[in-house]
Amino acid sequence: MILAADIGNTHIELGCIGNDGTITGPVQMSTDRVETAYEYAAEIRQILHLIGVRREELEGSVISSVVPGVTVVMRRAFEILTGKEPYILGQNIASGLKVDMDGITADQIAGDLVATAVAAGEEYILPAIIIDIGTATTITVVNRDKVYIGGCIMPGPGTALKGMLSDTSLLPAIDFSAPKRVIARDTVDAMKSGILFGAAGAIDGIIDRYAETLRQESQDREPTIIATGGMGRIIAPYCMHRIVVDDNLLLKGLWIIWQRNQEKEQ
Repeated sequence: MILAADIGNTHIELGCIGNDGTITGPVQMSTDRVETAYEYAAEIRQILHLIGVRREELEGSVISSVVPGVTVVMRRAFEILTGKEPYILGQNIASGLKVDMDGITADQIAGDLVATAVAAGEEYILPAIIIDIGTATTITVVNRDKVYIGGCIMPGPGTALKGMLSDTSLLPAIDFSAPKRVIARDTVDAMKSGILFGAAGAIDGIIDRYAETLRQESQDREPTIIATGGMGRIIAPYCMHRIVVDDNLLLKGLWIIWQRNQEKEQ
């Protein structure tokens, strides 16, 4: 069993993956930029106890991260917990992902995007459009030859809402539940409608453009569309396209990458 983590700007997704690929968790914890390695190790040890995993079962670990300062601390925390240095995406770790972008290699792409692309290439019919909805929403493409060809980045729904609230005086805080009507009749529902359907509409529009581009590039199959990330399950039902929700796509990718590097070292 290995310990896997994706460090995001707001949350850390943590999971334990057995030798058969079974995932225990995942569990979210807050990204804290001031915690020490021992504080993180103590928190994670408690989480492991709560989900029924013993430290002695952990053979190693793997990390993807978009927060460099926390990466350094978490690396030490994982060493404390497992007794071994973790694999960290982007730091001379073989992902096996082919990339066709302007002057960019796989090591220069955010680890979470690499991991989801690797998992999509192994788990789904290609080409695939991958939507990761969190603090930022990323929409990326893996073509039918298992090549990562790029994508886009836009504000996530929570970030958009936070920005709107910070610049307005009278709008209330809301949750991400569905409005009673698409054409809202009160302020709270108007905000819910705007955030949920606005995010869904933006995603639909980009999917349409990506699908058309893939058709023009002779990717004759219709793309598989996969949603993941903290808000993937919330936003996907409001999109017009058929979207597969895979909450564990990132952890699956980390598991595949961990296996590839183990084989490389043997």
